[in-house]
Amino acid sequence: MGGSRNGAWIQTVTGKQFWPMDARPEEVDIEDIAHALSMLCRFNGHCKQFYSVAEHSVHVSKMVSIENATWGLLHDAAEAYLSDIPKPVKQELSLFNEFEDRLLEVIAERFGMPRKIPSEVKQVDMQLLATEKEALMGQEPAPWMGLPEALDPSMIQAWGPAEAKQEFLKRFHELIS
Repeated sequence: MGGSRNGAWIQTVTGKQFWPMDARPEEVDIEDIAHALSMLCRFNGHCKQFYSVAEHSVHVSKMVSIENATWGLLHDAAEAYLSDIPKPVKQELSLFNEFEDRLLEVIAERFGMPRKIPSEVKQVDMQLLATEKEALMGQEPAPWMGLPEALDPSMIQAWGPAEAKQEFLKRFHELIS
C-alpha cells in the first residue's frame, strides 16, 4: 500500500493491516469484525459467564425494524478495531469517542448504511443492556440508573465465540444478500 498513513496499524485475524486512526472503507472486513466481536466479552468481562459483543449485536439486529437491522448488527463494529472501554471511563475520553465515531462512519460507508446510528438502534441497545444486566450480572450493589424495562432474560444464550461468530456472519448475509 502506498502513501503515508496516520497512526500505527494492527494486524487483523484475516492477516490484513488496518489503521484504526486512518481507516478506509475498502479495508473494513466483515470476517475481521465478526471474529473480533465474537472474542470480546460484554461488561468488560464482569459478568457471570462469557457473553460476546457479537451475540449482543445479533440480538439488537433482530429487535429493530428491518430497515435498521444492518445498523443494529454493526452498531458496535468499531470495537472490533478499537476494543471497548466501560461506559463510566469512556464518557471521560472525548478523543476516544471521536475515533470511535469516525470509524463507525467509515464502517457505515463500507456497508452502504446512513452515516449515523438510527435512534431506534440506540433505544433497543439500551433495552437489551437492561436485559443482559438481569441475565448476566451478579447481585447489584446499587441500581443502574436510566435503564428501560428488561425483556425476558432467557433470550440471552451466552454463545461461545465460535457460535457467536457463525451467528453474526449468518445474520450479516441474511441482511446483505
